[in-house]
Amino acid sequence: MPKWLVGLGLILQLAAASTQPVALTANSSVNEILDALDARGRSLQDFSAAVRLTDSDNSTGDSTVNIGSVILQRKGEDDARIRVAFTQKQLGNKIFTVDHQYTLDNGLLVERDYQSKHETRQQILKPGQKLDLFKLGQGPFPLPLGQKKEDVLQLFSVQKIDPAKDDPPATVHLQLTPKPGTQFAKQFKAIDVWVETASDMPRRIQTEDVAEVTTKTTDLTNIKINSGASDKDFAEPSLPDGWDVVEGPYAQ
Repeated sequence: MPKWLVGLGLILQLAAASTQPVALTANSSVNEILDALDARGRSLQDFSAAVRLTDSDNSTGDSTVNIGSVILQRKGEDDARIRVAFTQKQLGNKIFTVDHQYTLDNGLLVERDYQSKHETRQQILKPGQKLDLFKLGQGPFPLPLGQKKEDVLQLFSVQKIDPAKDDPPATVHLQLTPKPGTQFAKQFKAIDVWVETASDMPRRIQTEDVAEVTTKTTDLTNIKINSGASDKDFAEPSLPDGWDVVEGPYAQ
């Protein structure tokens, strides 16, 4: 499984509020923001967005940027699917055109590089096993969506961060620091989430690994919520002749 899919890594878990959350503002509290993320996660059936993934080396300042689109759909209880299509890669000041796609559906991860004419197919789940991409710790983006506030606070120390000039517009910023002994403490020093006040959707997610070596930033723009994703959005077109197809090993 590609590293970005693991560490871009955890999406959407915050569940069951009995009252409608207060509309978010710049002055909203940590609890109000977590309640809004909870409600948004529960109502989210699908979303699509433009995505920009920045992988930065903290020691050198070098970064690699992948640019493209993402669509994710909840299929049922504890089951979802995702497609990410990268169309550009930026290394320093140079931007390259790419056509690199990842589709994860029914436990099968298909990676296609249309420029090198190479496909890798890897079964990452056992038959009958489900992967809830909307659950914190299982999906490709570390977003605290669709999870009870109490569960988030059990796993993380959460604080609201003052606005900065380079924040995405009209957002509030939370920093989640994993508590010692949790699964996330082995992966991350911190997870930062910028939540758009109008939509209650994360606009930026930033993680720093526990060794403080790498910072990964995911920016989502042009977000569309519950627009009716369907099978055609995840269908894999037939490959032309001349492609190299590899069946990857089962991922434990």
